[in-house]
Amino acid sequence: MNPSSTLRAHGGAHARARIGTRLPVVMLVVLAAVVAAACGGASAIDPSTGPSPTGSIAPAVTATPTAGATAPASPVAAAFPMTLTDDKANAVTLAARPERIVSLTPATTEILFAVGAGPRVIATTDFDDYPPEAVPLPDVASFQGVDVEKIVGLEADLVVAGGNGFNNPDALAKLRTLGIPVLVVYAPDVASVLVDIELVATAAGEGPAGVALVAAMKAEIDAIASAIASGGATPPSVFYDLDATKEIYGPADESFVAEMIALAGGDPITTGSRTVFSIPLETLVAADPDVIVLGDAAYGVTAEQVVARPGWGGMTAVADGAIRPVDDVVVTRPGPRLVEGLRALARAIDPGVPLPPAPAPATGG
Repeated sequence: MNPSSTLRAHGGAHARARIGTRLPVVMLVVLAAVVAAACGGASAIDPSTGPSPTGSIAPAVTATPTAGATAPASPVAAAFPMTLTDDKANAVTLAARPERIVSLTPATTEILFAVGAGPRVIATTDFDDYPPEAVPLPDVASFQGVDVEKIVGLEADLVVAGGNGFNNPDALAKLRTLGIPVLVVYAPDVASVLVDIELVATAAGEGPAGVALVAAMKAEIDAIASAIASGGATPPSVFYDLDATKEIYGPADESFVAEMIALAGGDPITTGSRTVFSIPLETLVAADPDVIVLGDAAYGVTAEQVVARPGWGGMTAVADGAIRPVDDVVVTRPGPRLVEGLRALARAIDPGVPLPPAPAPATGG
């Protein structure tokens, strides 16, 4: 599989087929995120200043009324018909509020349910795993491709897809020729995740809910960053272990995972390249991580296995026992649970970090 066409890991469990028979889904995140960054993706949050609830992570959804429609006072309150510009610069025209929505990535499925559009989602992918209500929905996409005929048969009036090769562009083009609006999203960094949440919510006719969700996420990101900064500790060097079955894989420079590590209070050890995701053992040993975070823990990798790897024993993290698992799905899936992932990553980097309490789960609705 060519890294330039690797699927964006919106949490797809299918993504473990990258090298040999096992590779954690997070590998797909960093491969594609770096490719997007090299192509001029959205700006990342500056880890030196921390995220700002009104600064670099402010979303900017573009909504344009179609001919004859009244210009909306705000994109999120836009009345249908409307035209949105997606992350591939496609103009997506929606004649009315979509009532039969197909989601082709786990992340967009989570977004749709989080903003209240879940009851109108009629199909997803065979690797969607959250929320539970989405799991039994019909599957119209897999690692092998998108079932255009099935989507057409379901009479979908909106398809939300993943860019940067996550979903086959030819299949998406075919859907468009058949008159089905297709909105493509791809977030190479945290700022873009928030933009895409509002974009998907607006397309689904749930713009205000999208704004509220993003505001809550930005507030919590800011609170977490402030709490970490107030601790005054020197950021420990952190290696995010993606896979070491054959070669050692970790975050590339300026990748999504590297950004998350910085936001979570660590100094990320990266591969030294924006396009190469393997790192020689001697380079890793020289970098001498203070902490090793096991992004592939969900796939059976344990701290004991890391300790037993030849040549790893001299690293500070191994000697100190600072080898900690994390749920890489919430750390890397670009959707509503990303803040949960940031919190989990911060705890993995420093179990004693004084984080603010997590907000109480929303009720009702």
